[in-house]
Amino acid sequence: MDPPVYDTLILSDLHLGSEMSRAHDATRVLKESRFERLILLGDIFADLNFRRLTKEHWKFLGYIRKLSNPKRNVEVVWVEGNHDHGLTDVMSHLVGLRVYQEYAWEYAGLRHVAIHGHQFDRLLANRLRLNYVATLLYLQLQKIDGKRKAFTRLIDRLNTRWLRLSSKVAAGALFHARLRKADRIFCGHTHVAMHEERDGIHYYNAGGWVDESPAYITIGRQGVEIHQYRNQPEESSADDSATADFTGDAELAESLTYGPTGNRRA
Repeated sequence: MDPPVYDTLILSDLHLGSEMSRAHDATRVLKESRFERLILLGDIFADLNFRRLTKEHWKFLGYIRKLSNPKRNVEVVWVEGNHDHGLTDVMSHLVGLRVYQEYAWEYAGLRHVAIHGHQFDRLLANRLRLNYVATLLYLQLQKIDGKRKAFTRLIDRLNTRWLRLSSKVAAGALFHARLRKADRIFCGHTHVAMHEERDGIHYYNAGGWVDESPAYITIGRQGVEIHQYRNQPEESSADDSATADFTGDAELAESLTYGPTGNRRA
């Protein structure tokens, strides 16, 4: 039985360059799913240092470049996250994507809005330099953590709970959706997948791909679904060579230049 064809698949917070990134599993989800639109909902990168990217990270980017080929008839949208800041021109040239601060579209008579969610995190918004330093320290900590990265993943979860990020981002997103006259709004940033409804407006968080329970969202005839990824035996695919467009291309980082981030909306 063929898998369903979704209108949209949303994947957030992959943090390429981080040792906790589940890039291999994320690539597998994209290869095994059928969709007309893919939204990369921010924080696709951990930081601007492309030297941190592994073979699997480059494979993910290679597959995104393949999906963005007009012949595939798949709309690929990248919504900028706080960790992606400064990568607009890089992503445009590297994988042929248009970058948005916020993206809106209509489906099934409903207005949908996708925005990363850091805009509703006041602590981060007021301390950008502190966040940059904390990110560097966090990436270094991952290098000395064990294979399963249990300690760094625990810090990530405790940070979200201590700062009450899930509730803050949800509240801010729902208010923003009301201003934008949206029926559904989608965010990332917190790394915790969730759904909340208030006054007929639905908020969804796509979770992240740096924990043991990564998640993604699909939108289609069945409505909006939050999927928890589960590891399964992997079959070899003749398509693997096509996904390796960037494998071994880490030297590209040497020639990449970073430009200012645009502010685009649908």
